[in-house]
Amino acid sequence: MATILLVDDDLQALESTRKILEFAGYQVTVAMDGQQALEAVRPTPSKDAARFDLVVTDVRMPKLGGLEFLRALSLCGENLPVILMTAFGRIEDAVWAMKLGAVDFLTKPFKRQTLLTSVEAALKRGQSLKFAGSMSSARLLTEKDSENRDPILGRSRAIQILKDLIERVAPTHVTLLLTGESGTGKELVARRIHQLSSRADRKFIALNCAAVPEHLMESELFGFEKGAFTGATGAKEGLFEAAHQGTLLLDEIGDMPLPLQAKLLRVLQENEVRRIGSTQTKKVDVRVVAATHKDLKAEVAAGRFRQDLLYRLEVVGVHVPPLRERMEDLSELVAHFLRHAGMRHGKTALAIKTEVLEVLASHTWPGNVRELGNVIERAVVLSREDSIGIEELPPHLIVQAAGHPGGAVGSSISVPLGTSLKDVEELLIRKTLEATSGDKNMTAKLLGINSRTIYRKLEPTRK
Repeated sequence: MATILLVDDDLQALESTRKILEFAGYQVTVAMDGQQALEAVRPTPSKDAARFDLVVTDVRMPKLGGLEFLRALSLCGENLPVILMTAFGRIEDAVWAMKLGAVDFLTKPFKRQTLLTSVEAALKRGQSLKFAGSMSSARLLTEKDSENRDPILGRSRAIQILKDLIERVAPTHVTLLLTGESGTGKELVARRIHQLSSRADRKFIALNCAAVPEHLMESELFGFEKGAFTGATGAKEGLFEAAHQGTLLLDEIGDMPLPLQAKLLRVLQENEVRRIGSTQTKKVDVRVVAATHKDLKAEVAAGRFRQDLLYRLEVVGVHVPPLRERMEDLSELVAHFLRHAGMRHGKTALAIKTEVLEVLASHTWPGNVRELGNVIERAVVLSREDSIGIEELPPHLIVQAAGHPGGAVGSSISVPLGTSLKDVEELLIRKTLEATSGDKNMTAKLLGINSRTIYRKLEPTRK
C-alpha cells in the first residue's frame, strides 16, 4: 500500500482530497502547512522520519508554502515525487515547480480521476527514482569517483554547448583559451578539462597572472638557480616543472607583462624551460590552458598583447557564458549554493521563499555565478528563521527589483511635473515600504534615512 503525505491549509479541501485517496486504497498522512509536513519527513533525536512514497501539497500556505517545502525537501536529500495543487494556477508557479523537481501541477478544483491519474503516474516515477537511488548507494564511492563528478551545474542550452565542447577537447593535448566575464567559472571549466584528460592523475596548477607582481612572475613560472639574484639562497623549480605531465592554468593571461609573453611563447613552441641563472634547458610536458575576461584581440590592437602568442594560445577557444545567458540554471545554482553555505554555517534546513527567487531572476548578475554564490551565502548568514526572505538580500537587489517592470517586490514610480517635493518624498517612502512588505528599517536603509524620518514624514498633519 503506497503512503502519501497530503498537505493543505484548507481543512475542507484537505478532507475531501484525503477521502478520495483513501477510497482508492492509499494510506494518507495529513499536515496543515509545509512546516508540519517537513517535520513529518525529517528524523529527530526522539523519532525516526516517516516514510512516504509521494507528497501531494498545496502551493499557498502559512509558515511554509508548497514551493518552499519542495525546495527544502530537495536540500534535505529527500528524493520524493511531489504533486503541487493550487487554486490560482499561476504559470510562474508551475515553471518554478517543475524546475524544482515537481512531477505534476494540478489546478483546483480538479476532478477525482485527474488526481488519481496524476498520483498513479507520480508513484511509478517514484519507484524509478528509488531504484536509481538504491543502485547509486550500492556503489562504493571512492575519492576518485568524487573527483570525477561534473562540477559544472546547469542544463541550459548554453551550458550543454559548453559541456559538449569540453568533452571533445579534453582528451586532446591542444592549448586552450578560455574566455568569459569575471565570475563565470573559467577555472572550474579548466579543472573539468583536466579531469577528463589523460593527465587527470597528474597535477593541476593554477596561476593568476594578475595577482603576481611583475618582477616575481618569471621566477614563479620558470624557477631559478641558487645565487641567480639577491636572496636566491637555494634553487627552486618553477610552475612549468611542477606541472610536468599535468595541466597549468594561466588565469588572467591578458595581464601578463609583454616581456614575459615572449618567453612564454618560446616555452609553448619548444616545450622546454630554462631557470633564471641557468644555462641549461629542461624538457617539460605541460598542457597549458589560458583564461581571460579581456578581449585579447583588442589588447593586440592596443599593443598590450602579442599577436603570435594569441594565435598559439587559441588553438581552440572555449567561451564560458555569463549567468544572464543561462538563467534557466538559476534555481539549480541557488540550491547548490544554499546547500553548501548551509553546511558551512550550520543551517542545513533553510528554504528560500518564492519572492526571493523572483528577485534573483530579475537581476542581471554582472558578477555572474560568483556574485550569486556571495548573495546566497550572505542570506544564509543573516537568516534568523527556517526560510530566507527578501530582507536577507543585499539592498541593491531589492531596489532593482522594485524598479523592474513587473518586479517581485514593487514597481517604478512616476510623478507629474509640478509635484511638490514633499509629495514626491511621501510617494517614494510609501512605494519603498510596499517593496519591503512594510519593513520600516529596511526602507530607511534603502533610502539612506533614519527610520524615525519615515514616521515623521507619513504621520497625519496635526491641526
